[in-house]
Amino acid sequence: MDVKHVDGKAKGRVFVYALSTCGWCRKTKLFLNDEGLAYDYVDVDLETGSEKGKVLDEVRKWNPASSFPTVVINDSECVVGYQPDKIKELLAL
Repeated sequence: MDVKHVDGKAKGRVFVYALSTCGWCRKTKLFLNDEGLAYDYVDVDLETGSEKGKVLDEVRKWNPASSFPTVVINDSECVVGYQPDKIKELLAL
């Protein structure tokens, strides 16, 4: 899995499952950047072969509908779609 890291303030573990062509995914990453937060992400559509299947299995664990973006916070909470207020609440921003 080609996980990318964005440096910033560590306010918890933030992992974004995104699509490279998804406008809401771009907005979610932009929101995290604007807040200056550290996070990791993977563009699921750019994965290939068996890796793509593994990543989609991970997404389904959190979000059975497999919609994007799927944001996992502290390996315990999931935010589906573009919901900056929910992310702020879960990260106590």
